[in-house]
Amino acid sequence: MKSFSESYKEAGVDITAGYTAVELMKTHVARTMTSGVLTGLGGFGGLFELDVTGMTKPVLVSGTDGVGTKLKIAFLMDKHDTVGIDCVAMCVNDVVCCGAKPLFFLDYIACGKNVPEKIAQIVAGVAEGCVQSGAALIGGETAEMPGFYPIDEYDLAGFTVGVVDKSKIVDNTTINEGDAIIALPSSGVHSNGFSLVRKLFDVEHKGLELYSDELGKTLGETLLTPTKIYVKPVLALQESMPIKAVSHITGGGFYENIPRSLPNGFAAKIDAASLNILPIFNLMQKVGNIPERDMFNTFNMGVGMSIVVDKANANQAVEILRANGEAAYIMGECVKGEGVIIK
Repeated sequence: MKSFSESYKEAGVDITAGYTAVELMKTHVARTMTSGVLTGLGGFGGLFELDVTGMTKPVLVSGTDGVGTKLKIAFLMDKHDTVGIDCVAMCVNDVVCCGAKPLFFLDYIACGKNVPEKIAQIVAGVAEGCVQSGAALIGGETAEMPGFYPIDEYDLAGFTVGVVDKSKIVDNTTINEGDAIIALPSSGVHSNGFSLVRKLFDVEHKGLELYSDELGKTLGETLLTPTKIYVKPVLALQESMPIKAVSHITGGGFYENIPRSLPNGFAAKIDAASLNILPIFNLMQKVGNIPERDMFNTFNMGVGMSIVVDKANANQAVEILRANGEAAYIMGECVKGEGVIIK
């Protein structure tokens, strides 16, 4: 017999809703299972057996993140099955920058009221992100917190652990002048800059459901497009050639993120004409009359990840990435200096 507390329910926490949510999410979680998973849902910890076959010195790499105020768009549209992909993406895209393969993922959902069907939709997105990245969803937590969150709102965060052989860690120590910088296109705004996005479009008071000829879909659909997950293409490239640096372009855009992947004394020179800037960014710049530098310092501008390889390997790298589903292209080179130069 499962536990039940009438007093707790009167305080706003329905334990039985939690049990129902777990039952509804089990089929989604099952999609993510890999050979290393030793436990199912319901334990106090998720067990994962680490297979280090072929590795000399395995190194664990961890990453954690949330979805941010993009969740407000999900609330307004009452669509909750994609933000879980964003949550996974923000974590696994970070660890693959080190060359690490994500092993497992855990999520944390805090809500004002546990509506099992809604929680299951969120977890369905998390599971989809795990499938796309090859990570197993081995656990999580749903916390019903009445009086802390509005009853129709929630927050979502996650955590991943990956592994890489120490000799294969991507650490930027071999970067030289003239190395090529390759762009991996984004799927849209991803999960950053939404405080500005929401202000620009006044989303709480204007229709997200209105169709936009410029975008080719509604504004709401465009903004909720999930963050692209780059794990498998990057790992495929790593198997074929040395990768010198990888940058996940998130909050802070080009100017903050690309320099994080470069050693002191080197700058990223970006060919502005090469960039495939998505319509949503052009629309935002026009609506808000935002200076170009601010756009590149806030948003990904159509590039979700940058990869540095030797100039001699650049064309081959692009071919490998395209063969793995990425419309990659060369957008610049490494030069002596600091920061990012876009022209």
